[in-house]
Amino acid sequence: MNYRSMGRAGLKVSEVCLGTMTFGHNTDETEATRIVDLAFDVGINFFDTANSYANSASEKILGKALQGRRRNAVVATKFFNPMGTDVNSSGMSRFHLMHAVEDSLRRLQMDYIDIYYIHHVDTQTPLDETLRALDDLVRQGKVRYTACSNYEAWRLLEGIWISDHNGWERFAAYQPQYSLVVRDIEEEIIPVCELKGIGIVVWSPLGGGFLSGKYQPGQRTLPGTRSEEGWAYPHRYFAANADEILAVLLEVSDEVGRSPAQVAIRWVLEQPAITSAIVGARTLAQARDNFSAGGWVLPADALHRLNDVSQLPDRYPKAMEANMHERRNSAVTLTRSQQRRL
Repeated sequence: MNYRSMGRAGLKVSEVCLGTMTFGHNTDETEATRIVDLAFDVGINFFDTANSYANSASEKILGKALQGRRRNAVVATKFFNPMGTDVNSSGMSRFHLMHAVEDSLRRLQMDYIDIYYIHHVDTQTPLDETLRALDDLVRQGKVRYTACSNYEAWRLLEGIWISDHNGWERFAAYQPQYSLVVRDIEEEIIPVCELKGIGIVVWSPLGGGFLSGKYQPGQRTLPGTRSEEGWAYPHRYFAANADEILAVLLEVSDEVGRSPAQVAIRWVLEQPAITSAIVGARTLAQARDNFSAGGWVLPADALHRLNDVSQLPDRYPKAMEANMHERRNSAVTLTRSQQRRL
């Protein structure tokens, strides 16, 4: 397993992160514990959950599975989603945040959270209110690093500016959707994270299972999968040529002797600025396959083919301005006499 720095922070995490959304949903505690054990065996030190996953069962199961090895684990969780019926039981307000962190710590059976994500955008709470509350939690020792997920580029930059201006803890990580069939973050989000030194921890590198090898081009629903259940299957974000991308993935997988899931995750990990990819599993067998995406490199030709088939279409203004350096460099050099006349 390879390890990477979380942006400009000193924290190092495994390039494969165990996502626990399935824990308590269709993965029971016994199987979940086996998956966590396997994660440690292959060198994974990074674990991701959220307070709302499986009605909070995910945090409870993960916390129990990590007993006795807490100091060897980097644990991330999230807050935002409704955690009750009270009018203040969701969102990013200081009121909700202070309750949410205490509840997560209790469920996880931990004294601190390593990475605490804002899960979604709350347009009803001023961002400075949330960021000041998160800074307080860092100073209290309940949170080590702050982070956000699913933010637009402008909102991410605004959050960083507010934190820097006030001397508050700034985001160390950003968690977006990213895969061969959803590459939108390359337009604005990745450049922002590179510029500001923010680690990128990817969710759904398999497109909700679409790139796992279970599907064939043209298929969007399969019995016994999340696509049939309508659960965490982000097909509405897929590229228009998703079937073509899947076909190339299956070809490359066969050629390199790796499963489609391993190749799809590996492709994500070999893109610029990516820190880690969150990989979930319902069963130990799935976990063993997905975890094998770490610690190797795609052949150059395979990487090129996957890059090419999944390339984003040209979009304004980036596409229009991409080659403006050539126009500047090719400007006519003025003679000395011409310069004197200006």
